[in-house]
Amino acid sequence: MGRQLCCTQTQKIYDKAGASELVGSKKGKDIGSCCTHDMAADSDDDDHDGHDHSHDFTDGSYLKLFMPAIISLVLLLVALGIDNYFPQDWFNGWIRLLWYVVAYLPVGLPVLKDAVFSIRRGNFFSEFFLMGIATLGAFAIGEYPEGVAVMLFYAVGESFQTLAVSRAKSNIKALLDQRPDEATVIRDNVASLIKAKDVRIDDVVQLKPGEKLGLDGVLLSDQAVFNTAALTGESKPDTKYAGEVVLAGMINLNTLANVQITTAYADSKLSKILEMVQQASSKKAPTELFISKFAKIYTPIVVFLAIGIALLPALFVAEYQFVTWLYRALIFLVISCPCALVISIPLGYFGGIGAASRNGILIKGSNFLDILADIQNVVMDKTGTMTEGVFEVQDVVIANEFDRQEMLAMVNILESKSSHPVATAIHKYVGDLDYNLLLEDVEEIAGHGLKATVKGKELLVGNFRLMDKFAVQYDIDPGSIVFTVIAIAYGGQFVGYITIADRIKEDALETIQQLHNSGVKATMLSGDKSSVVQYVAKELGIDNAFGDLLPEDKVKRVEEIKGKGESVAFVGDGVNDAPVVALSDVGIAMGGLGSDATIETADVVIQDDKPGKIPVAIRIGKKTKRIVWQNITLAFVVKGIVLILGAGGLATMWEAVFADVGVALIAILNAVRIQRSKFD
Repeated sequence: MGRQLCCTQTQKIYDKAGASELVGSKKGKDIGSCCTHDMAADSDDDDHDGHDHSHDFTDGSYLKLFMPAIISLVLLLVALGIDNYFPQDWFNGWIRLLWYVVAYLPVGLPVLKDAVFSIRRGNFFSEFFLMGIATLGAFAIGEYPEGVAVMLFYAVGESFQTLAVSRAKSNIKALLDQRPDEATVIRDNVASLIKAKDVRIDDVVQLKPGEKLGLDGVLLSDQAVFNTAALTGESKPDTKYAGEVVLAGMINLNTLANVQITTAYADSKLSKILEMVQQASSKKAPTELFISKFAKIYTPIVVFLAIGIALLPALFVAEYQFVTWLYRALIFLVISCPCALVISIPLGYFGGIGAASRNGILIKGSNFLDILADIQNVVMDKTGTMTEGVFEVQDVVIANEFDRQEMLAMVNILESKSSHPVATAIHKYVGDLDYNLLLEDVEEIAGHGLKATVKGKELLVGNFRLMDKFAVQYDIDPGSIVFTVIAIAYGGQFVGYITIADRIKEDALETIQQLHNSGVKATMLSGDKSSVVQYVAKELGIDNAFGDLLPEDKVKRVEEIKGKGESVAFVGDGVNDAPVVALSDVGIAMGGLGSDATIETADVVIQDDKPGKIPVAIRIGKKTKRIVWQNITLAFVVKGIVLILGAGGLATMWEAVFADVGVALIAILNAVRIQRSKFD
C-alpha cells in the first residue's frame, strides 16, 4: 500500500535515504513522535504492509500515486449525480451497492489490510481499524456514499503526506550518495579501484587531485598540498612532505600523490571521530509528544463509547431502533477518529520541510522544526561555514624605498614555481607573469618558503622563519598580524609582507544581524588560530568566539552553553564538527562543501553553504509550529462541536466526514501556506 504511511514509517523513509545509524539513534526526535498510532515501537519491519514506502516520486509517478483516489472520486461523483440529480431506474439494489463497493475498494482496501496487519501485531485500536469499522458500518446500514467519502478523503490526505515525505527523502538520498567509498590501490604496479574498507595496511593508495583520502597513512611522494579544513578546522591548506603523516578525510589539491596506508579502515582518525559521534548521539534522550500517549488511551475509549451509543439506549429508550443508534454510533466513531490529527499534524510539519527544501535546506525530521523555532544560541564553525575556504590577498605592505609593482612582479614570478594555494592567491592578485624577470638558483626551503636570485640579488618569499634563517632584520611583530603572512626580502633587506586570508561569505554579516533581530545569540567555535577567529567574529558582530579548539574542546564548549539552560543549534561543515553537531539540540551541516560524516549526523543540511539560510530555517520552524498548532486547534474545536451535535442526533455522516477528514483537508491547505511563504 503505497499511500498509508504512519509517521514512524516516515522516519524509516529518511533512514532509507542513506542516513546512517547515527541519524537513526535520534529516533526520539523523529517525525514519529507526532503519530497517534505508535506502530513502529513494536515493529522492526521496513514496511508493515509488505509494500515499499520509500518510492522516489517522479513526474510520471504523481498520477499513479493519486490514481486510486481519482478513480474513487469519479465513481462517487457519478453515483451521487444519479442518486440526487439524474435518477435512473437501473441504479438500485445490488447494482447500486456494487457500484459503491467498486468506488470504495481503491481507497478502502489498503486501509483494511493495514487494520488486519496492525491487529496481528497487537495494535488493535489503530486509526486503520476505526476507519474500517466506521466505513463498513456505513455500508451495513445502507449509507454507501458516506462510507466511500470517508475513505476517499482519508486516502487523499495520506497521498499528500506520502508525497511530501518522499520529496524530502529523495533530496537527502541524493546528497548522501556523493560520499566516496573507494580507493585506488597500486599492487604489483597495477592500479585498481577497490572498496576503501578492503584496503590493507602497507598498501599504496594513489590520490588524484581533488580526491579524498579514505585511510590514514604516510606520504610517499616528494610533497603534496592537502585541504585539511574538513578534518582539522584549519583554513590554511597544509603542505605535506615525504614521510609525513596524512589522515583520512584530507583532500589532495593539485598533484598526483601516493600514500602508504598505516592503519586499517576501522582504526583511522576519521573512524574514531565517527565513534565519538555515536557517543554524542546517545546523549540525546528520546522524546514522545503528548498526542502519542494520549491516543493510546483515547482510541480504545472511543471504540467502547461507540459500542455503548449503539447498544445502551436499548435499556432506556422506549422506541429503540438499532439502525438509528448504530448510525449515531458510526457518526460518533468517524468524528472521534484521530485520523484528522494523524494527517494534520505531520502535514503541517511536512509543509515546513517542503518549504525548507525549496529554500535549499534539508530537514531530516519534523520535530527539528519545533526545536529550531525555540533556538536561543546558534553556535557555528568558521571555515567553510562563515568563510568560503577560498584564499585571497588581503593587504600588501611594501617599504617606500622599494618599487611596489616591481617587487610584486618578482614575488609573482617566484611563486609561480610553487603549487601551493597561497601562490595561486598571489597570482590572482598580481596578474600576468613578467617573463622578462629571469630567475636563477630557485630553491624551495621546506617549511619556510622560496629563494631565488633576481637581477643579481637574493629574493626571499615565505614566512618569518625564512627571514630569521637568512638573518633578515625586520621591525614588526608577526604575531600581531591576524592573517597568514608572506614575508618578502630582497638583497638582504626586509621589503614588506603580503597577508592572505580566507574570504568571509557575503551573507555572513546579514546572517548574524538577522539572528540578533530574532533574539538569538551567536557563538563561534573553530580549530583555526585564535587571532583569525577573533577577527572574523569582530567583523561579523558575533557575541562570543573561541579558536584553537580540538573536536573535544568544541564538545565541552557546547556542553557549557547547554548547561546554562540554552537550546543550541550548531552549524559546521568539517568532520571534526560531527560530534558537536550530534550533541547539540539541532545540528546544521553545510552540505555543499561539508564532510559526509557531518551531513549524516546533522538534523538540518544547508545545501548551498550559505549561512543566510540559518535564520531562514529558524523562521520556517517558527511558522511551521504556529500552523501546526492552528491545525490541532481546528481539529479539536470542530470535532467538539460536531460531536455534541452527533450525540443529539443533529449531525449526519456528512458532518462527521467534515469533522474528521474534511478538517484534515483544510489542514493540508493551511500547510500549503508554509510552502508558498517567502522566508528570505
